[in-house]
Amino acid sequence: MNEIIESLYKRKSMRVYEERTIPEEMKRIILEAAAQAPSAGCQQLYTILDITDKELKVALSETCDNQPFIAKAPMVLVFCADCKKWYDTYLEAGCTPRKPGAGDLMLAVTDAAIAAQNAVVAAESFGIGSCYIGDIMENCEEQRRLLKLPEYVFPAVMLVFGWPTEQQKHRPKPVRFEQKHIVHENTYRSMDGEELRNMFEGRCGQKSFEDWTAAFCGRKYNSDFSKEMTRSVEEYLKQFLRKDCDV
Repeated sequence: MNEIIESLYKRKSMRVYEERTIPEEMKRIILEAAAQAPSAGCQQLYTILDITDKELKVALSETCDNQPFIAKAPMVLVFCADCKKWYDTYLEAGCTPRKPGAGDLMLAVTDAAIAAQNAVVAAESFGIGSCYIGDIMENCEEQRRLLKLPEYVFPAVMLVFGWPTEQQKHRPKPVRFEQKHIVHENTYRSMDGEELRNMFEGRCGQKSFEDWTAAFCGRKYNSDFSKEMTRSVEEYLKQFLRKDCDV
């Protein structure tokens, strides 16, 4: 196993960091690595916000499901799906472009996510831990207000980085599903009840399949933050499709 593959296997989310900064040169390399990611038509349909304002970090930690470690992280990046800059470019060049639609947004979200993962891999190579914050899509209206995001710009991915503590380094990585359950050949294959139970066998521990799944459903899928995330993203999509997003 080469070093890159090994780092992908070892990488896990880190949420507790040592109280030391990330050197500016390392940050620069991480950001440049993000920009080297594949993108649709090499458009780089994203804008990366480097969050350095302490008060803004605190605000984001509160709006992102009250997670204090965000405010303490030495580096916080928000990857925005950006359909605005190319639209503005077309107008500047005298083109008559259609207004961005849902397909453009989905493409931009993909670009942003790929760039974010490049940043994660680059940081990991320095021994810098990271954690994705999916809650950046929760309370979308408030996040867009805090970040002053204009029309056609959406906060798709948030990442926090820091030097992990020894406890975090040695914390076990959550078990992944076996390949046979996540890789389907050629076409999608719906799994029956037996296979679904088999897929979760390594995650349920001492609990029954029913008890573990019910607890997870309540904690994650049916949680208030999950419902709010769905509501806010759906509302943003409605605005996006109406071509009248508010700043």
